[in-house]
Amino acid sequence: MRNEWNKSDAARMVRDYAKVGIGRDLALRIYTTRLLGQNPALVLHGGGNTSVKTHARDILGDEVEVLCVKGSGWDMGNIEPAGLPAVRLAPLRRLEKLDRLTDEDMVNFQRGQLLDSNAPNPSVETLLHAFMPAKFIDHTHSTAVLGISDQPDGEKRLAQLYGVKMAIVPYIMPGFRLAKVAAEIQRKHPGAIGLILHKHGIFTFGASAEEAYTNMIDMVGLAEERLTRGRKRLAQVKLPKALAGVAEIAPTLRGLTSVSIDRNEGLWNRLVFDFRTGPNVLGYVNGRDVKRYSGAGLVTPDHTIRTKNVPLIVPVPEMGKLDAFRDGAKAAIDKFAADYHAYFKRHNPRHKGSKVELDPMPRVILVPGLGLFGLGKTAKDAAIAADIACNAIDTIADAEAIGRFESIAEADMFDVEYWSLEQAKLGKSADKPFTRQIAIVTGGGGGIGAATAEAFAREGAEVAVFDRDGEAARATARKIGGTAFWVAVDVTNAAAVRKAFDKVVARFGGVDIVVSNAGAAWQGGIGEVSEAVLRQSFELNFFAHQVVAQNAVRVMKAQGTGGSLMFNVSKQAVNPGPDFGPYGLPKATTLFLSRQYALEYGADGIRVNAINADRVHTGIFAGGLLEQRARARGVTVQQYLADGNLLKREVRTTDVAQAFVMLAQARKTTAAVLTVDGGNIAAALR
Repeated sequence: MRNEWNKSDAARMVRDYAKVGIGRDLALRIYTTRLLGQNPALVLHGGGNTSVKTHARDILGDEVEVLCVKGSGWDMGNIEPAGLPAVRLAPLRRLEKLDRLTDEDMVNFQRGQLLDSNAPNPSVETLLHAFMPAKFIDHTHSTAVLGISDQPDGEKRLAQLYGVKMAIVPYIMPGFRLAKVAAEIQRKHPGAIGLILHKHGIFTFGASAEEAYTNMIDMVGLAEERLTRGRKRLAQVKLPKALAGVAEIAPTLRGLTSVSIDRNEGLWNRLVFDFRTGPNVLGYVNGRDVKRYSGAGLVTPDHTIRTKNVPLIVPVPEMGKLDAFRDGAKAAIDKFAADYHAYFKRHNPRHKGSKVELDPMPRVILVPGLGLFGLGKTAKDAAIAADIACNAIDTIADAEAIGRFESIAEADMFDVEYWSLEQAKLGKSADKPFTRQIAIVTGGGGGIGAATAEAFAREGAEVAVFDRDGEAARATARKIGGTAFWVAVDVTNAAAVRKAFDKVVARFGGVDIVVSNAGAAWQGGIGEVSEAVLRQSFELNFFAHQVVAQNAVRVMKAQGTGGSLMFNVSKQAVNPGPDFGPYGLPKATTLFLSRQYALEYGADGIRVNAINADRVHTGIFAGGLLEQRARARGVTVQQYLADGNLLKREVRTTDVAQAFVMLAQARKTTAAVLTVDGGNIAAALR
């Protein structure tokens, strides 16, 4: 474990924060907290916490002793002063005299001691920090320390390793009781530089930020050194020579882990996937005893809200035997759900039946031969689950290398998983309309496509942007931000389109919404236009839509949860314009294509609709085409764009994007054509 403390960087942070009124203690607390939080072998996704005891002035100007402790919802890797709210220390310390304190009263009391009532809730381990005398305290879930702690004789191993340097605290669920017991043990070991919380994590103390941080690095380093002695590899199983790929199995698994909410409404609780592989992951999932050690429980209780207590193991996906894989995976998922229901039934009575069962689907899936999937309601949540699963692999592999991995008791796992204070970390914000769904938009590098991709992202979808111009696709994805994905693909190339869909499936696990939008306009009198021009237009404006639709249906049918397929058609399909036949003919064919797909795949829950837009000023009118179309109609450009419709309003790309969003939300609508043209009676469908 490398010590990243840098004297110059620390001094610079003190100077920079002094400019905004932040004192030295808090500035250095922020500095070392970030050092810890940016090391995944110590801290992952909001885990861990730090504190400093210092002084601050209240609203009356009185100087009071405070504990600045990590606030709920903040990540140590990028923490700011607001993430370390100040809590009056003296009242917190008085709580140690109590015999018991409920979680609700603890949280309420801590909030009452905040200097700023708008600050986030202090950490659930605030009292442990308060009851310790040290000025600076660091807490992490070190992979190496847990590798030694998570053993049947973990406390003995820890005592042998650390001697008097660290005091050992038996496993107790975080909260008031743990804080009291930890304080008692610390007083019995006044010379200790920290605490090891058995099967939970490690605390280190210091009179300065540097000392507490260095003690953490040194103690974790001792654990790492111990793990390098006498290591043994996980025994491996023999796998079939030919395995199916991630893109071939992910839609199946995604469909099987989706829960139907209302079949009549076509509502599903889907999950987004995040795939991981590599030597460590493969060594773990291909292990001969993977069922035993992966099913033993959590490496630290803090992870349960993200990964549940155990992962799901599915069969080896052998090439050419995907039907057998699906059957085996379904049986495994059904058993996982049944086991989860039984687990809830076993332990809810201890809480007087007060808990409401969470969904029974796994959050980590191990696939022998391939790797693992993290699952979550968003791509971000799925990535967090995958990160934690990879961290657990390292810890369990360490534990198995020197002994045998053992977690906390199942009852303790339940208590943490259903602990209101732990669930609160996930937040209670309502899902957006397309949360849990994955959307592909072709021609997403600009115009209607870019506006549509942005619109679906705003409504919660995970978005993949396709465009022949890779830089344009990337620009749209960057504008969206977050987990937006982009692929450079020519939709007239069938093989390239299939690969692009497979990339999205490998990235997110499947596809729920496809907007087949890419197109371009060719002009010419139909009696004089060359065959080459007409065929070129048909390749992009019809056949490309067919290829995109085929791949959409391929993935959606594998998932078995329906989907929404939409086409950008154009009013030319029903109201041809002069000298625009090369564009209108394939568009008319695509309109019929949308209805054919609606007819043939409605029973699969796949809704297929089209947008009939007109005179939208986009890149399709580049190179003087806009002016040419206006002349063909005998009007000015302004008249062509706005004055030529009933509302006398220009139709914008965002208007068409909103129409696609509306169609995707219309759960009982299929084989429809929605007109977005400001009003054109000649193009109205009969």
